[in-house]
Amino acid sequence: MRMIAKSIAKFFGLAPLFVIAAGAAYAGDYSDTIALFKNAGDSAAFFSTSYAYAVFPTVGEAGFIVGGARGTGHVYVHDKLVGDTTMTQVSAGFQAGGKAYSQIIFFRDKRALDEFESGSFEFGAGISAVAVTAAASASVATTGATSGASGGKKDAATMSGGYQKGMAVFTIAKGGLMYTATVAGQKFSYTAGGER
Repeated sequence: MRMIAKSIAKFFGLAPLFVIAAGAAYAGDYSDTIALFKNAGDSAAFFSTSYAYAVFPTVGEAGFIVGGARGTGHVYVHDKLVGDTTMTQVSAGFQAGGKAYSQIIFFRDKRALDEFESGSFEFGAGISAVAVTAAASASVATTGATSGASGGKKDAATMSGGYQKGMAVFTIAKGGLMYTATVAGQKFSYTAGGER
């Protein structure tokens, strides 16, 4: 019990990291992040075929035993801003250190977006995304998807198994290291703020 209490205290001690990461996102970050995903291999095609998307310029993740992640984002329907979203995630198990990444969620149709906007949406265990940064490559055997090396931030490569339950998730790691982002357990809140 004492170990759990210490882990929880450590998690809340890292909370300022999440606040800093979330506060770092400003209007320029959104357009830069969208441009990055538009030029990032697999994710580029989803902009023309999806109904909507949610973009998170910076998701901060940190922890030791008990960890978590947090990020703020915008939701766009046909490239028009329609609302704001916040993502939180708590995880348990061995983990140490902190990471940051950008994330985008594409919604195939209005039904998928409506589910996300319900105010209590959470990714299930089967959802994951893989990020590839400079000089790294990866593959996902269960989906058959592969990705090669990228030359840098402007042409970073991403990969995803495509739409799952009407959504597709892509991440790009920050800091130059390949990082597998587990999005299962991410919870989202949504606040409308625009016209469709």
